[in-house]
Amino acid sequence: MVMMAKRLVDIEHGLLDRRIFVDPEVYQRELEQVFARCWLYIGHESQIPEPHDYITMYMGEDPVVVCRDGDGKVRAFLNMCRHRGNRVCRADRGNAKYFMCTYHGWTYGSDGKLASVPGMKELYYDELDPSQWGLVEVAQLDIYKGLIFATFDSQAPPLLEYLGGQARELDLILDRREGGTELIGGVHKWVLNANWKYAADNFFGDDGHHAVTHASIRRVEVDERFYIQSNDDARLRDADPFAQMPAGTIRNYFQEHQPELVERVGAERARQGSLVTTVFPNCSLNLGRHMVRLWLPRGPERTEIWSFCIVDKAVPPEVKEAMRLHLMQTFGPAGNVEQDDMNNWMQCTETARGWVARRYPQVVQAGLGHEADAPATGGGFRLRAFYHRWGQMMDAKSWSDVNITYGPWRIRHGAATPA
Repeated sequence: MVMMAKRLVDIEHGLLDRRIFVDPEVYQRELEQVFARCWLYIGHESQIPEPHDYITMYMGEDPVVVCRDGDGKVRAFLNMCRHRGNRVCRADRGNAKYFMCTYHGWTYGSDGKLASVPGMKELYYDELDPSQWGLVEVAQLDIYKGLIFATFDSQAPPLLEYLGGQARELDLILDRREGGTELIGGVHKWVLNANWKYAADNFFGDDGHHAVTHASIRRVEVDERFYIQSNDDARLRDADPFAQMPAGTIRNYFQEHQPELVERVGAERARQGSLVTTVFPNCSLNLGRHMVRLWLPRGPERTEIWSFCIVDKAVPPEVKEAMRLHLMQTFGPAGNVEQDDMNNWMQCTETARGWVARRYPQVVQAGLGHEADAPATGGGFRLRAFYHRWGQMMDAKSWSDVNITYGPWRIRHGAATPA
């Protein structure tokens, strides 16, 4: 597996070996090199507002408990008893000062410390040192404007450095109004028979699929907050970014508070109107759909999807409800846009299984050789940037090997900025 990614991802010629979407060995390498080292989204502060509140999440295939300890500090631990490995928390969310393993009763505090062990005297002769057997805590945890990220790698760069220019992009979703954001409506979860990278790269850079994949849904008025066509036309970028949306609760809200957004993020960013991006590797955000999305790997050909509705805290209740329903209609488990995308990802994954099909690489050459025009060249550049980042992580022995330049642009864990 040494230097494997360079053989599978030929960014210079815009070619991807289809094995990266189905090969079990590649997948295991991803769990080690990508998911065990990168900063991963594990929740939102609004999900655990009080001391001892908790949620259960995943970092790659590793289950974790995200909680506030008694002092209100946000912590994250591997959801695994140090004894036999049973989970110490089985609920999706709640409030608990202690987590008890239901196998042998080992009990841990919300600070991760081992609090009690049945039979400490009779079975362990008081020789078991509780201080050595607390829950495994993440190496680093940080919060960016409500979003909680963590990594199991103590050598990973600080979160803000990891996000790079992408932090400024995320402000368009996270910093629209005073008070920040919150998640509403719980979480939708479902399983897709496709490789996680198809979904992650689709939200990061596959702009070219919209006109074809979503052709039918774009011919009808499916809701009151659809894709803003003017963003694809440079001549219209100085216009009201919400002008082409039909009048309704959601558009009216965004228009009303556009001046506040300009104050907070600047006129240039505010004019963008929408944002769809992926924080490498597997967290996608979509402003137009009020969505945070996780693509959790469950094998080379299986992905568990978690979808959250994110809104400004200051949004009136009736607008929050409209946004929640809008997300369900478009990108819920049975969403009219979601179905289009999932069909593509499943068929692409199925095709990659074929012995003959794997002789022929995927072609991601849009804008190839014209990277100086990026990001104006759109999806092709961003797709190659995504797999450049993936290849770097798969082969890197240390983080110093990951800070790379693609063409005249520096790719800092997702975002493209001038080198």
